[in-house]
Amino acid sequence: MQPGALAITRIDAWPVDIPLTDPFAIARGTLTIAESAYVRVTLANGVRGYGEMAPFTALTGETRTGSLGAAQHLRETLLGQPVTHYRALSASLACATPEQPAARCGLETAMLDAFCRALGLPLWAFWGGARAQPARTDVTLPILDAGRILELAAQWRSRGFDTLKLKVGRDPAAEIALVQELASRHPDVAFIFDANQGYNREQALDFIAAASATGCRIRLFEQPVAREDLAGMAWLRARTPVPIAADEAVFSARDALRVIEAGAADIINLKIMKSGVLETLRIAEIARAAGLGLMIGGMVESRLAMGCSLALVMGIGGIEHLDLDTPLLLATDPLTGGYGYCGPDLSVCEAPGLGMTPRVEP
Repeated sequence: MQPGALAITRIDAWPVDIPLTDPFAIARGTLTIAESAYVRVTLANGVRGYGEMAPFTALTGETRTGSLGAAQHLRETLLGQPVTHYRALSASLACATPEQPAARCGLETAMLDAFCRALGLPLWAFWGGARAQPARTDVTLPILDAGRILELAAQWRSRGFDTLKLKVGRDPAAEIALVQELASRHPDVAFIFDANQGYNREQALDFIAAASATGCRIRLFEQPVAREDLAGMAWLRARTPVPIAADEAVFSARDALRVIEAGAADIINLKIMKSGVLETLRIAEIARAAGLGLMIGGMVESRLAMGCSLALVMGIGGIEHLDLDTPLLLATDPLTGGYGYCGPDLSVCEAPGLGMTPRVEP
């Protein structure tokens, strides 16, 4: 390969609206349309790589308009630079826009995709191919009326999903009644409960105690209280055998260290959209060194961002809990190629990079 062939010569970004099959409602907000943006990085040799920016304002405060603006601002940092220096480039992006992880995520993913396409390697192989066993995801039940949730649970169960992630955090009494009904109808499934910071510590303890009393199998309780209340998470962790997962409490490697020092979690939920791709790798390393478990999820993302997260799963290994389901909640798929779903099982893509191309490009 000629010197300079891997230099970034062009960066494009454009909005993509994707309808959802049902409103995606959590304790902190609701989406009816996935407002994403796609990024395309073009190298001097003509190779193109793609990434996604999918901010969720209710969780991170970011907006798509802000992400697109940040990507435009960051173009000058990247143009002319070789993707072989992706770590240094990532550090420059983080310094320039510390409050815009979704924009960084899109640009980092596009750079890595382009680099791996130029090398002829799948992204998961570039990261080491550490996981040999198949990948299997849970599926999310957002906060909807109880009848619709029960209907969705039955549909997902009929498609083979054996772990249901139930969004809670608004109405503890109603949510306990729903857990009882779900556990009665589906005694063979496991549950993840995700409060998205919606409870205080006493509510969280009452909820998880009542949920446990139903006899259902609980894999973990995710972000039960406010992200800044690490003492509350540690308090809850000391009072329940159910593993506590930190999500919104960990945006950065520094956050991960604070959670570990506070004894606030058993598991850290990785999300490239809240941290950026390279920072997510650092968080994973810190968590594993401290003996914490790992989960991986996302915002309301299409297969482009989810494909990068799946590549992390297959590449670095050690990620036990997979929450890579949001493409299944979208009414359309704006991409061709890449990984796929067969019920809860994810098929790994063998094509270079992420192996995906947007159906429509500017």
